[in-house]
Amino acid sequence: MNHIPTASALTIAGSDSGGGAGVQADLKTFAAHRVHGLSAFAALTAQNTRGVSAVHVPDTGFLRAQIDACFDDFEIGAVKLGMLATAEVIAAVADALEHYRPAHIVLDPVMVATSGARLLEPSALDALRTRLLPLASVITPNLPEAELLLGRAIADRDAMHGALEGLFALGARSVLLKGGHLPGSGDVVDLFATPGEVREIAHPRLQLDAHGTGCTLASAVAANLCLSRTLADSCVAAADYVHSALRLGYRPGRSEVLVLDHFAAAPRA
Repeated sequence: MNHIPTASALTIAGSDSGGGAGVQADLKTFAAHRVHGLSAFAALTAQNTRGVSAVHVPDTGFLRAQIDACFDDFEIGAVKLGMLATAEVIAAVADALEHYRPAHIVLDPVMVATSGARLLEPSALDALRTRLLPLASVITPNLPEAELLLGRAIADRDAMHGALEGLFALGARSVLLKGGHLPGSGDVVDLFATPGEVREIAHPRLQLDAHGTGCTLASAVAANLCLSRTLADSCVAAADYVHSALRLGYRPGRSEVLVLDHFAAAPRA
């Protein structure tokens, strides 16, 4: 009997020892979508709901060995990229992706943690722009990350639309630009865009201090792509999932920071 592998999603990202973000959040998201999850650790963090206290970056040869092991054995439907802290790590990941050419790459350009800790070395920003951004099927920056990529402020909804053009000029193929950092009490509006289309994705604003939303959104996009949804539908479904997981979230630590409830928000089969 011929064995047809189940499509798997691979996260190449950083570990969160507190379990709320990073690879841990990615694997929970994949599981909630009934997609087999694979992981390659690009960074290790000492982290909890109060912040990041230390970061360790493994040797790039070991990172490549993890990626090779995953592609050697599994049918990878989508790759999610998260925390890639150095130019050397970005180069190693880009080399691997150029070699294996997965069907879908979701790039979450992680630069600053929710706590404010810088997670990307300044020298790595140009490598992210030039090596990874053009490879990605979609990038999922929040507004501070888009500002760093573009080198300018994004102060309102009109500026968000202008930022899309700037990101396309950098080589992005499609963008899911997250609007949660805009001030105000109205709906949170994210923008999904290709060079020929812009779609607004709106949800009621939840006045919560949360952890892991960006990781979860990007990994939910990857999971939905593994389930053969279109890119636009994957982004809409991912935003809906994050909103539900945030609304149902809980506080496992001693701070007021919320962690998403991935399984209570799981899409129905």
